[in-house]
Amino acid sequence: MTSIALLSAGLDSVVAVTMEKEEHGVALAITFDYGQRAAAKEIEMARLICKRYGVRHLVMELTWMEEITQTALVYRGEKVPELAEEELDEVKGRAKETAHLVWVPNRNGLFINIAAAYADAFDYDHIVTGFNAEEGATFPDNSMAFVKAINKSLSYSCEKKVEVVAPVGALDKVEIIREGVKIGAPLDLSWSCYLSGAKPCGKCESCMRRARAFKRAGVPDPFMKGARK
Repeated sequence: MTSIALLSAGLDSVVAVTMEKEEHGVALAITFDYGQRAAAKEIEMARLICKRYGVRHLVMELTWMEEITQTALVYRGEKVPELAEEELDEVKGRAKETAHLVWVPNRNGLFINIAAAYADAFDYDHIVTGFNAEEGATFPDNSMAFVKAINKSLSYSCEKKVEVVAPVGALDKVEIIREGVKIGAPLDLSWSCYLSGAKPCGKCESCMRRARAFKRAGVPDPFMKGARK
């Protein structure tokens, strides 16, 4: 059994890929460039992760997506949302508002179906995702319900059995970090920031979630310690 991974280089996908690599093996990782501000850094870090693991890396450009969305992740005229730590879990409050600001139409559905085409063609059994419980609370396409639904869809659209898996689907960020440390995932090569730069901005919602998680896990962030400069 071999797998294809959706690798954004975020904490969740990095730990998920490491877990799947140990369990079944990962033959190919895809990083998507849909015009997002963090694309350059995500691609850079994903390449380093794949090089470390000896996994083939494919960068796929979907720049047409820039034309159909005003999301803050892509549209430079929209400010990237920033949240205070106490606002991060307000599912019906500020966090819900910011989820809308960074929503990209059918992004995960599109990514999975592209990966499924590769899986069906080249006999990959699993499509590995970094979907997790914390983000699943505000983003329905990160939930296990979504995984179940899209797997049913793939059973009709793929000739061979192709299954989406979410190794960290039941975990929050703290648990993901602890699992990553336990299995030696390359957290020093992970990138969570909504922007590209030499260092994370430290202010966007994704940076805030990362900082809070490392703090609660009682683990120093290896990137911020200078593992990557």
